[in-house]
Amino acid sequence: MPKLSKRVIDALKPRTDGADLFVWDDEMPRFGVRLTPAGRGSYLIQYRPAAGGQRRLSFAKIGIATPDEARATARQLLAAVDRGEDPSRERTEYRKASTVEELGARFLAEHVAVRCKPSTAAEYRRAVELFINPVLGAMKVTDVKRADVAALHHADRHRPYQANRTLGVLSKMFALAEVWGLRAENSNPCHRVPKYREEKRERFLSPAEFQRLGATLAECERDGSESPHVVGAIRLLALTGCRLGEVLNLRWAEVRSGALALPDSKTGAKRVPIGGAAQAVIEAIPRVEGNPFVVVGAKPGTRLQDIQRPWRRIRARAGLPALRIHDLRHSYASAAVSGGESLPMIGKVLGHTQVQTTQRYAHLADDPVRATVDRISGGIAGAMGLSPQRAVTGTAPAEPA
Repeated sequence: MPKLSKRVIDALKPRTDGADLFVWDDEMPRFGVRLTPAGRGSYLIQYRPAAGGQRRLSFAKIGIATPDEARATARQLLAAVDRGEDPSRERTEYRKASTVEELGARFLAEHVAVRCKPSTAAEYRRAVELFINPVLGAMKVTDVKRADVAALHHADRHRPYQANRTLGVLSKMFALAEVWGLRAENSNPCHRVPKYREEKRERFLSPAEFQRLGATLAECERDGSESPHVVGAIRLLALTGCRLGEVLNLRWAEVRSGALALPDSKTGAKRVPIGGAAQAVIEAIPRVEGNPFVVVGAKPGTRLQDIQRPWRRIRARAGLPALRIHDLRHSYASAAVSGGESLPMIGKVLGHTQVQTTQRYAHLADDPVRATVDRISGGIAGAMGLSPQRAVTGTAPAEPA
């Protein structure tokens, strides 16, 4: 067995009996070359793993790696064998390892479909199919590094909300990959990838804007330009502070006197108290025989699926082109705070599960507090012979002449 040099390897000829030719190096046992009958050659090692048997592992093609480069690689592989590792088995397992796309499919089928609500499932599927798979889908789950995740996140920096949502979905996928044994424990590559700052988009309707919206809905009702179910749904959103899904999924069997008994919502089953105005709106919505939903859709027995297109027409007609459906919920909360209701009470009415969610409306309480301060200080100022306006603004009275 000669030392495997370029001259020795170049002189090798394929066997004529159809079998592979093996030539082993005389200086490094277990290192050699294989030459197929077609003349294709590769470097390999031969070893006995701790589990028994004998394995051969090809690791580089002749002509791509030099003999010296191949010998250095073989030395590393054989050192791993001596430490009890099995490079051939590890390579086989790596080839069988799941890709990110396969992980995403399992995530959607085994976790999202079982544990998430349909609206959440749709958001997760969108993140996986539109943002994660095109970039990371072909990579092995074990190969994804924090730098790969950071690059994906950075690519969507122009839409920070979507970038952060995608990062959250990807983090959950890799957390489950650890549970399923597809990655090592505590190896989630999404950890410590900083999210982009998100500005809370809060838009509150003023009394004048509420008046314009109400007038527009009445016009749509009179001229028949919009369905009475669409008009009723928007009025309900404004009068109850409910989420869009809660109104669109509302069934007649869930309507009570003074309340809506929702069996399922974003925060689970809940009872939503409603006022007389909202009750009247519900009673005015036409019932469709055989349809269990309050806000019906075009197909028999279904609910309204798309309210965004009619909403865009209505808000444009009302001169409120940037108003979102969810802003009606914010406006309901704003009216409650301005009316002096406590934040815990508002959180209970809106169905918030976390105090922080309701706390975003805390600054709105400044207006009624300021009005109270004006009344108190104005009364005291009058008793003291001061100008109430100066007392409020803090402007000192002029010096006497």
